[in-house]
Amino acid sequence: MTERWSRDQVLALAPDASSQKAAQGVAAAGKWSLRGTTGTVLYGECKGSGARPYLAAVDLSEPAYRCSCPSRKFPCKHALGLLLLWSADGVPAQEAAPQWVTEWLDGRAERAAKSAARLDAARTRLATTPGTAPSARDAGPSAPGASAAVPGAGPSAPGTAPGTVPGTVPGAGGRVESVRHQRVAAGLAELERWLADQVRQGLAGAQEHDWDGLAKRLIDAQAPGVAGVVSRLARVRAEEGWPGRLLEEYALVNLLAIAYRRRAALPDPLAQTVLIRTGFPITREEVLAGPPVRDHWDVLGRRDETQDRLTARRVWLRGRRTGRPALILSFAPQGQPLDASLVTGTTIDADLTFYPGAAPLRALVALRHPTTPPPAAPQAVPPEAPPEAPPEAPPEAPPEAPPGVSPGEALDEVAWVLGEDPWTESWPLVLTGVVPGRTTLGGLPLHPRAHDPWRLIAVSGGRPLTVAAEWTPQGLRPLTTWDDEGTAVIL
Repeated sequence: MTERWSRDQVLALAPDASSQKAAQGVAAAGKWSLRGTTGTVLYGECKGSGARPYLAAVDLSEPAYRCSCPSRKFPCKHALGLLLLWSADGVPAQEAAPQWVTEWLDGRAERAAKSAARLDAARTRLATTPGTAPSARDAGPSAPGASAAVPGAGPSAPGTAPGTVPGTVPGAGGRVESVRHQRVAAGLAELERWLADQVRQGLAGAQEHDWDGLAKRLIDAQAPGVAGVVSRLARVRAEEGWPGRLLEEYALVNLLAIAYRRRAALPDPLAQTVLIRTGFPITREEVLAGPPVRDHWDVLGRRDETQDRLTARRVWLRGRRTGRPALILSFAPQGQPLDASLVTGTTIDADLTFYPGAAPLRALVALRHPTTPPPAAPQAVPPEAPPEAPPEAPPEAPPEAPPGVSPGEALDEVAWVLGEDPWTESWPLVLTGVVPGRTTLGGLPLHPRAHDPWRLIAVSGGRPLTVAAEWTPQGLRPLTTWDDEGTAVIL
């Protein structure tokens, strides 16, 4: 049995405001000729404009959505309307679902089994093949098979010495470096000179076209991670108090360039962080093949951000047992559906695999386990034994807020993170016993765009709360809080 979601949690799944409004229009029992739930799946038939009703179903264990309507939005208004009915206890329980629902669930189970088999095969292959596991320097000077990871580098690249691996060139100290590393090193060397000139000449002359040109040259140098940071400097220039912020960004970019140049002397996790932030990719298969971390993960909140016609969704998690934070990132072109499988305020039992780094945060959901343990097998009753009354079902446990820490402990955690990875831009926190104000939360400053959090203040009423928030260098962004009944309130 899946814990019932609140109305806020359902509406937060909508891809946009118009979908929220449309979903509330179909969230009426009279719109549905059939509706039911088996505890883990919702289904219903909703009247539409055609002769046949739309068939909508929601697998609550994932969650996953299906609807026969032609809408390109995901989840559509029918799936959301069905969820709203369920959140208001308007969907009756049934013993079995219709055939079209069971066929959909069987197909999902079959695809999940195939995916799990492929994942096991990939882990076995990586474990038995030397040199294929990602490491701090495998994208570096002497990585086996480095030539295969050099896009566009042919076997006769300029400067390739006889006897070297195709796509590599001799480097300083007799090391063999890939062609890409040569290009990235040249691009970052130019970046260091450019930054020195900027600081020497003063920040007042900084113009947007300067950053655009520099970002394009870094793309040509195959350092897309650094190019992305440089391209965002125009937004910093438009912020209040931009001189200090711009100087901070320049310092971090310069530190990254120096760290890349000296990566051979860095500890492996930090060197891996430098390579990833510079723009060296790690495939999804490599990450999924890493060691999984199983825990009950609280879904703390999410934030969508659109840039360059691409929408990025950040979903923050925190493990109940391990206390580890995690970030699930997904991307989609503007207007296209994003991953809606993680519902804010719920807890999932799952295996997560983390991207490598000094302070691992980004992760992938490798495997989700059932939210409730399977029922015990029935025991045979001797014929002479008197029949026993069926045990009463245990009362449904009320929802509860995830465990949190005090503001002081949260600051200690952030200090540790920045010590390990100084380029960290955000980090999830769960603060307990904090009273929100107009510009602060538990004494910690709020992000300028999060000032006056009236909804959070209204839930608090002057009393301390548990609040999930995203830490950023500019301040906290509140994500979710929990009311007196343990219900998640999305902020």
